[in-house]
Amino acid sequence: MDSRSPVPVRRLWAAVLFGYLSLGATLQALPTYVVQHFRGGPLIAGTAVGVAFLATACARPFAGRLADAGYARPVVAIGGLLGAVGGVGHLIAPNTWTLMVARLVMGAGEAALFSGAIPWVLADTPPERRGRIAGWFGLSMWSGLALGPVAAVGLHSWQGFSGVWWGVTVFGIVAAGLVLATPREHRAAEGLPAMPRSLREIVPAGASLPGLALGLSSYGYGTVNALLVLYLRHDGIGGESAALAVFAAGFLLVRALGSPLVDRKGGLAVASGTLVVETVGLILVALAPNSVTALLGTMLAGAGVSLMYPATVALTLHRTGPLRPGASVGAMTSFWDLGIMVAGPLGGLIAAGSGYPAAFAVAVVTTLAGLLVVATGLRGSRDSRDSRDSGDSGDSGDSRDSGGPRGNRASDRAAEPAVERSAR
Repeated sequence: MDSRSPVPVRRLWAAVLFGYLSLGATLQALPTYVVQHFRGGPLIAGTAVGVAFLATACARPFAGRLADAGYARPVVAIGGLLGAVGGVGHLIAPNTWTLMVARLVMGAGEAALFSGAIPWVLADTPPERRGRIAGWFGLSMWSGLALGPVAAVGLHSWQGFSGVWWGVTVFGIVAAGLVLATPREHRAAEGLPAMPRSLREIVPAGASLPGLALGLSSYGYGTVNALLVLYLRHDGIGGESAALAVFAAGFLLVRALGSPLVDRKGGLAVASGTLVVETVGLILVALAPNSVTALLGTMLAGAGVSLMYPATVALTLHRTGPLRPGASVGAMTSFWDLGIMVAGPLGGLIAAGSGYPAAFAVAVVTTLAGLLVVATGLRGSRDSRDSRDSGDSGDSGDSRDSGGPRGNRASDRAAEPAVERSAR
């Protein structure tokens, strides 16, 4: 008799949402805060934004592996608490060095929160639907990152930067509370050591190429986060208060309406198309003569980034196999964090020396490099061809990318109940 508890999917989704609202709010407020309160330039501001993603990139594979080994609940709860501690650090930091430590703590917490939750959610999901479910659950993280800046604008207009940092802290506490209120897991030991014994166990074979494409795409996202508000204000273009909200609108609209494309067209085709859209958006931002053009480019960049994650999750899970989804998806997602981490300080350095448009021009180049990886490395592999073909086939009941079109409606209806069956 199966005594395992149902997976608390909705509560986990809400916990990740609140945790990433916390991180997203800092992305809006932090660059201006560093400039105004610590007299930092674009390099310091960009580094402050990006350093959190260093901790996130390093922590994700370990958090995912611990969750695969049966420790998902404590990992996710600790992630929420670390986010709250990081928020307090932002509030009390007397200098940029202390602020950087707070950013590292927050980054590690966000990694534990999501990468610990995703294998918990995927526990009893059939392998052929794991790409779809991972993409659906990932919307919690991206919604937080997209809506956090909107929350920060409201909190700042109400209570200034202190209001933002208190809000960040409360979001983290709510995330931890939601997880601690869930039933304890009842998982049988599967013989998986909690800590990896080799580099291959940290980055499973098959995760690196989709991760590289995702990371090159995320460089543009990181440039937007770290420099867009400063760029629009410094160059007198305008629209800085609405820019990240517009990015969020483009992101969420396309993510909500376009996710089924991963099933119908395959991860490979979707990744190619979204990278083209992101590139066009970044070009418009780099060349923007006015706020209308800048905001249009920002919306297109958000729309372009939005489907990269479900596309690369589908490719990764196909290439690595159905076992250990926490480690595989965690390692792949670490490339996203690395792209953002590099974009902050490097973009800031370029902006300080050559101007903000040059920093966004570099983001265009990295996005084109991501398109090259998809067009050559991933398209050239047998796994990717199979993945694309299975997404195009209406007769296949075993679509290994993320589900064939014939099964879309049925898997849509069954997706949530399927992941609620087990807390394994």
